[in-house]
Amino acid sequence: MVSKQRPPLREGYILEGYRIAEVLGGGGFSLVYLAREEKSDKEVVIKEYCPKGLVNRAAAGEVEPLSEKARLGFVQGMKQFFAEASALAKLKHPNIVNVSNIFRANGTVYMVMAYELGRDLRWFIKQCNGQLDQPFMLKVFPPIASGLAALHEASFLHLDVKPANILLRASGEPLLLDFGAAQTASSGERFSSFQTLTHGFAPPEQYNEGEMGPWSDLYALGATMYACVTGKSPPPALKRQGQDTIEPITNVYADQYSFQMLRAIEWALRLNHRERPTSVRVFTDLAFAEASTELELDPS
Repeated sequence: MVSKQRPPLREGYILEGYRIAEVLGGGGFSLVYLAREEKSDKEVVIKEYCPKGLVNRAAAGEVEPLSEKARLGFVQGMKQFFAEASALAKLKHPNIVNVSNIFRANGTVYMVMAYELGRDLRWFIKQCNGQLDQPFMLKVFPPIASGLAALHEASFLHLDVKPANILLRASGEPLLLDFGAAQTASSGERFSSFQTLTHGFAPPEQYNEGEMGPWSDLYALGATMYACVTGKSPPPALKRQGQDTIEPITNVYADQYSFQMLRAIEWALRLNHRERPTSVRVFTDLAFAEASTELELDPS
């Protein structure tokens, strides 16, 4: 939802050679637009750094901190957004959305990404009430895991993997979207105070300034796969810490999916990050190797 305090740029607004077409959405620290590049006439998605509760919108479009105190958090977040978007623009992978431009304007920072046609994974989960079969899972998740591994190899964490951020293009190829929450990864790094998270998909360390790493994205990946199987997200991590009511999918769905895939999902969803897979490769070796073999052996 877009805050009244930070109204979006109006339709038709010209922004550094891009014409704003419509608002696609808004999160805790950004607004997202569909736009058209005037020079090429191509549609693009533009993410504007515009943190809720810290800024207001001036009549001419400028983003202005609400106070001197708010300015400190705004500037810190903007520097991080710009530096990390710049690094992500260098990362090219067939299953990661392409960041084509980053620029400063209106007192803030903008990230330009390719606009892709398709439906996100939420749509498929809703249509099928979960129960997305094993061939579907094997078409979607190994490529997404490959993209996530490339991100980690470039020393980044995505930090917002969820069904809404996985697009299935018209060709059926999956695409990992939305790097607005991405941060550089370093040993022992604590999550910044300026954050976004999605209940049910965010690991506990994302709430309580715990140690972040590839295992954090793997929790979210496991939660996304869990939603594909069960039709719902896992309970929020903090509620699970009180009383864990997560469904034991290795028992309930063993006749529909590879046991190894189900076990890998449960492994990724461990609350203690030290008990999760340490890397995407470790996760995929368990989740997909046996499942792929089973699929090849089963002509149906």
